[in-house]
Amino acid sequence: MSYLAIERLSRRFGAAAGVFDLSLTLERGRTLALLGPSGSGKTTTLRLLGGFEQPDAGRIVVDGEDVVPFRPERRRFGMVFQHYALFPHLDVGRNVAFGLESLRVPPADRDRRVAEALALVDLVGFERRSTAALSGGQQQRVALARALAPEPRVLLLDEPLSNLDPALRERTRRELRALIRRVGITTVIVTHEQEDAFDLGDVVAVLREGHLEQVGDPETLYREPRTAFVGGFIGRSSWITATLDGAKQVQVESARWRLADVGDAPAGPVRLLVRPEALRFADRGHDGAGLPVTVTERRFAGALAYYQVRTASGALLEVSAAPDAAPVGASTILVPVGDPADGESLIRCFPAERR
Repeated sequence: MSYLAIERLSRRFGAAAGVFDLSLTLERGRTLALLGPSGSGKTTTLRLLGGFEQPDAGRIVVDGEDVVPFRPERRRFGMVFQHYALFPHLDVGRNVAFGLESLRVPPADRDRRVAEALALVDLVGFERRSTAALSGGQQQRVALARALAPEPRVLLLDEPLSNLDPALRERTRRELRALIRRVGITTVIVTHEQEDAFDLGDVVAVLREGHLEQVGDPETLYREPRTAFVGGFIGRSSWITATLDGAKQVQVESARWRLADVGDAPAGPVRLLVRPEALRFADRGHDGAGLPVTVTERRFAGALAYYQVRTASGALLEVSAAPDAAPVGASTILVPVGDPADGESLIRCFPAERR
């Protein structure tokens, strides 16, 4: 049984903006990442959960209780805002105690819970520190401690890593993941960064213009996108036109490929989403599967390199391969990787009119 359920939730701001008929469920102790571009409805959903916006329709059920009628403080949700919203005139301890004071927690119990919350985020002994003297990662942990001190039922995080530089972001993401798992709290995270969503979310919901495109674990979203939008938004990919027949075969210029799954694409013109690792350089055509290309660019990335290749029709594809796989300017061929009979394909087929 789900612990948190969003049931047909809607909130409109004019004709296009908002959230429309959104339904999601989350088990106790799991983390849901809301992922999507700007304007997709991520933050609106988080504000609806926290009670900072009221829905036009729908329910938010926590442990069997509809919390929509409740004010934010009665929902017992912990919220960490994008810019942390720490009080600069208060020290770390008083920042963490702020929510407890508003709940009228007795001083002795309040001090104990502040100390416990700071211990959870590895800030023992920081009670009298000024928040202005802390690093960005430490400020985030103070904000987390403040959200955790009232012992919330659900933790809400709004773009928790957006203010950090790349090196600190990776370390803080790792620490945040460990903290959430250690505490075991049901968590909803909003982010527009795929890497953050995949690293932190047990479940990822991809939103677009207020609608749910797909929900699933990160690997499923990457390997089995249900829509062209999800396929193009998640991970690296290229697009190429092809013609589909009725036997999971596609004609891609002069090459003929067999796909593991063609989804709901009808026979005729289609668009193929191709992951960089879905194709490999080869010497021969492999029974007509070889697609002639010219290597136009190479970008070194350590153990692998990313190659841009151009087909005879002028289509551009990205291929990941060993750094010495092919020199720039070389004419070669590409063949699909894996056996479609085993479902081993990272080439997805979509109707030509959709994207």
